[in-house]
Parts: sequence; C-alpha cells; structure tokens
Amino acid sequence: MTEEVAASFDYEIEKDDFKIAGSASSHIKKILKQLGLPNPLIRRASIIAYELEINLVIHTFGGSMRLEVHPDRIVILTEDVGPGIEDVDQALIEGYSTANDKAREMGFGAGMGLPNIRRCSDDFSIRSKLGEGTWIRSEIHVG
Repeated sequence: MTEEVAASFDYEIEKDDFKIAGSASSHIKKILKQLGLPNPLIRRASIIAYELEINLVIHTFGGSMRLEVHPDRIVILTEDVGPGIEDVDQALIEGYSTANDKAREMGFGAGMGLPNIRRCSDDFSIRSKLGEGTWIRSEIHVG
C-alpha cells in the first residue's frame, strides 16, 4: 500500500442543506471518471460518497468530506460535529434510522446509509463519540 496521493479534494457539508445535498458526491464521481477509473469502482465510490454526504446533512451539525485517490486505492473520509452515534452496531443494521420527520418526508432516512457504505467498501471504519461527532473512513482497493 502506497501513501502517495494522486489527487485529493475537500468538501464542507452543512446541516440541513438539502438544496445542494449530493453536489459533493457528484463532483467526486466526475473526478473519478476524469481519472479514468473503472466504472464499477466509480459506482461504488459514488454510492459511498452520496450516503456519507446525506448522513452529514441529516444527522450532524455539519462536517467535512475528503476524497483521496491513491495509485492503489480510493479513500473517502468524513468527520463531523454532531451528536454522535449512540450505538454504532445498531446504526449499521439495515433499516435502523434516527432520521427526523423532515428528512423522512423528503424520502431520506430509510436506514440504509451506513450499511450501504460498509457494503461498498473494501475497508470501513467508524468512530463516534456522543456529544462530539463521528469519523468514518471508507476505502476501495484499485486493481
């Protein structure tokens, strides 16, 4: 595994900003296409980025997302300021959601975000502390 970073991009995501929710993940998809990565990897990275971005909008007070493209892997990281996740194991179960009514009325909050991120990742890690926030790292191996 090499630490060389071919490209990196940072995004700030605001709480409840549904007007531009999905724009960072769309930009990530565009970048990966421009870099000529295989479509299956782009599809997985796009799902991961979108789910992470929507989680930041719905469940946090705001946060950041970072894309790193290494020669041998794609890494997507998020870090937020927020309430944290009370039970991470439960949050990883499909269908479990703490989304508010507003998010559910807009069609979000089905409880598939974290399970989708984990399923699309080759390596996945999450740390959360109540009252402080959550840190998520997703990695896809290239080649």
